[in-house]
Amino acid sequence: MGPQYQTHGPSLGFRRALTTSTSLAFATTLVLACTKDGSEPKPPLAPVSSAATLSQANVPLAAATPPPTPAACPDGMVLVEGNYCPEVEQECEKWMDPPNTKYGHFRCARYKPSVCKGERVAMRYCIDRTERREASSALPKNFVSFDDARKLCKADGAHVCNESEWQFACEGEEMLPYPYGYARDSSACNVDTFDHLLSHGHLADHRNEVASHPKCKSPFGAMDMAGNVEEWVAADGKGKYGWKQVLKGSYWIPSRHACRQFQVGHGPEYGGRETGTRCCKDAF
Repeated sequence: MGPQYQTHGPSLGFRRALTTSTSLAFATTLVLACTKDGSEPKPPLAPVSSAATLSQANVPLAAATPPPTPAACPDGMVLVEGNYCPEVEQECEKWMDPPNTKYGHFRCARYKPSVCKGERVAMRYCIDRTERREASSALPKNFVSFDDARKLCKADGAHVCNESEWQFACEGEEMLPYPYGYARDSSACNVDTFDHLLSHGHLADHRNEVASHPKCKSPFGAMDMAGNVEEWVAADGKGKYGWKQVLKGSYWIPSRHACRQFQVGHGPEYGGRETGTRCCKDAF
C-alpha cells in the first residue's frame, strides 16, 4: 500500500498549539486596537468608592489628641506634693533685736540651713492659695474662730489644715524658716507694723489685700503664710501642750513669723481682729 495520509484533520497536539497561538495573536490585536499609539497600557487604578475615601487615602492620619489632664486641685488652691520632715532643727544665726531686750530672741534675722532630724513622709494635697477672704472685698476674712474655720472649710468639701499640712505648704522640702527663704525680709510680707494699737488699747486693723505682697510666696505658691492674719490649724497628734487648735503665721505685728512657730492659748470659740484661716483638701 502507498503512504497513509490522515483524512480527519490535524492532530490533537497541532490543534492545541494552533489554538494557543491564535489566542495570543487575538489578545495582542485587541490590546493594540485599544491604544492609539500602540504603547503598553497602564494598569487600571484601584476602584475608589467615594471622594471621602480618596481624601483619606491621600492625607496622612493625624495623631490622636489626648484628653487634657484634669487639674489636681480646684480653682483657688495649689498642689502641695513632696517629702515632709516632721522634726526639723532650725538655728538662728543672727537676731534682729538687741539681746538684752524683752524680745531679744524673738525675731530671727537669719537662720542657718535647716536640718531634718528624722524620716521624711510623702505628702500630696491641696491648700488655699490665699487666706479665706471677705465676700465684699479682697481683705482676708477675720474674727474667725477655730469653730468657724471648721464650718467654713467643711462647707466647701475641705477641712481646716493640719499643722503638718500648713507647715509643709509654707516651708517646702528645703524646710525654709520663712516662706520666702532663710533671711527675714520685713518688706516681703505684711509684718513688723509697730503702730498696731489704737488709743484705747484695742488692736488696729492693718490687714492688706490677699496676695498683695508678691514676695510673700511659699515654694508651692501659697501666699501670705507669714503675716496679714494669723491662721487656725488643727494640731497633729496630741496637740501643742494639750491644745488641739493652733494659730500659725502670726499677723502684722513684729512677731515670730517662721513656718514652724505657733501660738496656743485661745479656745476654739475665740475669734479676733487678727484671726483667719485657709483650708486644705485631698488632691484629685
